[in-house]
Amino acid sequence: MALREKQAVSRRQGRLFLLTALLLAAVNLRLAVTSVGPVLTELRVGLGMSTTVAGLLTSVPVVCFAAIGLAAPRLARRFGAARVIFGGLVLLTLGLAVRPYAGGSAVFLLLSAVALAGIALVNVLLPSVVKDRFPDQVGTVTGLYTVALNIGATTAAAATVPLTGAFGDDWRLGLACWALAAMVALPPWLMLARDRTETRNHDHNQIPVRVSRHPVAWALAVYFGMQSTAAYVIIGWLPQIYRDAGISAGTAGVLFATTSFLGVPLGFGLSALAGRIRSQSMIALGLGLFGIAGWAGLLWSPTAAPWLWAVLLGVANTAFPLVLTMIALRGSHPGTVVKLSAFAQGIGYLIAIPGPFVIGALHDATDGWRAPLAVMLALTIPQIIAGVYAGRDRQI
Repeated sequence: MALREKQAVSRRQGRLFLLTALLLAAVNLRLAVTSVGPVLTELRVGLGMSTTVAGLLTSVPVVCFAAIGLAAPRLARRFGAARVIFGGLVLLTLGLAVRPYAGGSAVFLLLSAVALAGIALVNVLLPSVVKDRFPDQVGTVTGLYTVALNIGATTAAAATVPLTGAFGDDWRLGLACWALAAMVALPPWLMLARDRTETRNHDHNQIPVRVSRHPVAWALAVYFGMQSTAAYVIIGWLPQIYRDAGISAGTAGVLFATTSFLGVPLGFGLSALAGRIRSQSMIALGLGLFGIAGWAGLLWSPTAAPWLWAVLLGVANTAFPLVLTMIALRGSHPGTVVKLSAFAQGIGYLIAIPGPFVIGALHDATDGWRAPLAVMLALTIPQIIAGVYAGRDRQI
């Protein structure tokens, strides 16, 4: 009995350690992106960056997530998931630390790509780790790590401007300090990477299914792509939309932080709920309607009710934890989940690549935000359709 009790305690400690590692990794999954928006004006001046190139900067995340995310399953098969996640966190730390000191726009974009490549690897593999190690708590654990992700995103969005001010209005130091957060996540994943029992999804190589042949995989990919387009337009351009409407940089940053912060309580509750019910279609429909209201409000007047628009878009943004939960639920096995995660995220981010760049180019072409916001409003419709289909109770 004593031996069994020790084994049970050891298992609980191991799961707690792994959960801590998951949360520390998740905190860093948006720092490289959300820290840029609040100081985008200063960054553009410092690097001589045009609005169109700034639009390219907001497209870099989805390019990296698509290209690198599709390679994640192959890397995980060869090296083990924990080692690949550790390597991704190393890339993220280096990119965050070095990119603010780039000599020009091109180098800044390149170093951003290094950081984002690391994020892409972690993005794809975390759902499979959850399915493998917490099979009876998929919704709850997914909710917890999306909460951590949103806490990191919110903190970076809200604190970058004050940090820049504290460093004598040096936006470079304001951005570089986020590398410290990434460093904190490295030790536990180094320990997991050195433990061979934790590095591999044992059954991954034995899953022959080709998820690309399943309609549910394509529905998830389209839903992921549409919500990613909206999310990265919000991340890249929402503070600037508010600033161009006459709202101060600090207030614009807090408005954006509000949008991100709502994902903290809502992301956890939504994932936990989605994990308990058989179909998530109505949740996807409801989130889409919030998105329509938020984009329509901004199109009407950003300054008429800026806090309301921020809240509406914040609720709509919880489509991200919803789709992560659906990916884990639609896969019948951890090995299938890693393939489904790579496919849905890889194809989804490919779909999302043009979004932020097109929005920036439309702004340049029309010298305003009405046309870009009308496009975002229209894109909510295919997101709703794909989400309703992906949310149906089926498995691959």
